[in-house]
Amino acid sequence: MRLLVIGFISLIILGCSGKQALKGETPWQKKMNADFKDASKSPLKDKDRKNFVELDFFKFDSAYVVKSILKRTPDSDWFDMKTTTDRVSKERVYGIIEFELKGETYQLNVYQESPDEEGAIPDYLFLPFLDDTNGAGSYAAGRYIDLKIPKGDSIEVDFNKAFNPYCAYNEKYSCPIVPRENYVATRIEAGVKAFKKSDK
Repeated sequence: MRLLVIGFISLIILGCSGKQALKGETPWQKKMNADFKDASKSPLKDKDRKNFVELDFFKFDSAYVVKSILKRTPDSDWFDMKTTTDRVSKERVYGIIEFELKGETYQLNVYQESPDEEGAIPDYLFLPFLDDTNGAGSYAAGRYIDLKIPKGDSIEVDFNKAFNPYCAYNEKYSCPIVPRENYVATRIEAGVKAFKKSDK
């Protein structure tokens, strides 16, 4: 009975404050939803943000949290990564990660942005990827994962934190195009799903 009373009081407080509890199964999902509601951070168009409640996520699955081996490629050349606009992003293959998923072994390139690029973060690694959910559950052009340069030769990749490029929400953004070699030949049912834009 005490728990019911406490719960009822909590609902009253939330209602009076005009604030709703953040939606999301994990802290990362809740932060994503909070950022998308925030006009100063959200990539959404005004008409989409007006009715925004939460992003559509695949259900969290620990099987998609993988420990990968990082093979650094220190002599790789800088190149111009194409984007969805005329802009190019100066990148290089920082290394190749190898991991197991559903009993199969996969390899993906992880990229490092040139320190000369505006806003470049020294320890940041960029993991764009394609998989068999693209266009059938997730954004057709692939998704991204943010990583940090590890001290050792292993790096944890959490596909539950895979997110859509901002251009999936608003064409004004310039988004790196996922290289074809970063294709994972399976369905990665984790992370953010495709976004349904408002028709109004």
